[in-house]
Amino acid sequence: MATKNLPIASTDPPREAPSPMWGVNPRHRTRRVMIGNVAVGGDAPVVVQSMCDTDTRDVAATVAQIHEMEEVGCEVVRVAVPDEEAGEAIAKIRPQIHIPLVADIHFDWRLAILSAKRGADKLRINPGNIGGKKKIAEVVACAKDHNLPIRVGVNQGSIEKDLLDKYGGNNPESLVESALRNVEILAEHDFHDIVLSLKSSNPGEAIHAYRLVAQKCDYPLHLGVTEAGPVKTGSLKSAVAMGTLLAEGIGDTIRVSLTGPKAEEMEACYGILQALGLRRRGPELVSCPSCGRIEIDLMSLVEEVQQTLKSVRSPVKVAVMGCVVNGPGEARDADWGIFGGRGVYLLTRKGEIVNRYTDREEAKAALTRVLLQGESEAEQSVAVPLAQ
Repeated sequence: MATKNLPIASTDPPREAPSPMWGVNPRHRTRRVMIGNVAVGGDAPVVVQSMCDTDTRDVAATVAQIHEMEEVGCEVVRVAVPDEEAGEAIAKIRPQIHIPLVADIHFDWRLAILSAKRGADKLRINPGNIGGKKKIAEVVACAKDHNLPIRVGVNQGSIEKDLLDKYGGNNPESLVESALRNVEILAEHDFHDIVLSLKSSNPGEAIHAYRLVAQKCDYPLHLGVTEAGPVKTGSLKSAVAMGTLLAEGIGDTIRVSLTGPKAEEMEACYGILQALGLRRRGPELVSCPSCGRIEIDLMSLVEEVQQTLKSVRSPVKVAVMGCVVNGPGEARDADWGIFGGRGVYLLTRKGEIVNRYTDREEAKAALTRVLLQGESEAEQSVAVPLAQ
């Protein structure tokens, strides 16, 4: 398939920052696209987004859900636009939220134009099913007039029949050619403010498809595993696919699609990014898996500290370990730690012992204070040796 209209060379300067973590490649070089005031691609951080499951026509419910998502870190939000009433609702929703709004359009080109005029910050379409060439030209012209990018979103269910026949069904090769075919439709109109997604419900297929398309164009890539499932299995599938790709430097924005609360999607997104050293938002808890040397109820202590961390916003790393001998050394890169053994609990900072307690509740209360109220208590404390 010809791809001569797809630009390969980016206008952004080369990335000079080193990899954020051992084993993580420098980011794949992509062009920069603006979604409202949020940059995607280029040197921008990987952007976290989600989609409302409310009826867009119910403005109050949709705004309320977006506010909830903003609170837990959503940076771009998408809403379904199934009809004209939903498109009109964008004009009421957009002024009440604080993050860019994406209008998700299927089949009806008029809804794309309506959404753009009513204040959407980006359009999500599949040019191949939005209408004929004249209708696509009108959508592109409208996007240009309003300075809006377009996400070309293809998935296993949208692959054209001739490509299914050519490649023998749904597979990464047919998914990639379908995506590039639809991108080329926009490129023919000299439109390149494009974000591209190729979603599969199979993590392995998604990985292969994104690897292939990253070699063929420089548009920012929106990563995701479609129909991932409920929270636990969906998070695991998404972590496998997105974690692999992001570690290879592929991906500019992500969504973890779960059948569950939106807060769980945000937690999974930031968990993946934090594990790779790409983003930090909120606290990180590390704990040992326990072994035969454990002399405390480690599991309940971890759960209690985890509950405390729900009230912490700063990107602090906390360790909870069940061994006062090896624990401080094993978790020396943690900002704060609590380590328990028979009759003793240690509060540490960066692997150094800050204080020693004989009572579990006192130790936990001290950790809670420094996490919620600052470091004044610890800074005034004198390090106490393990043995006296």
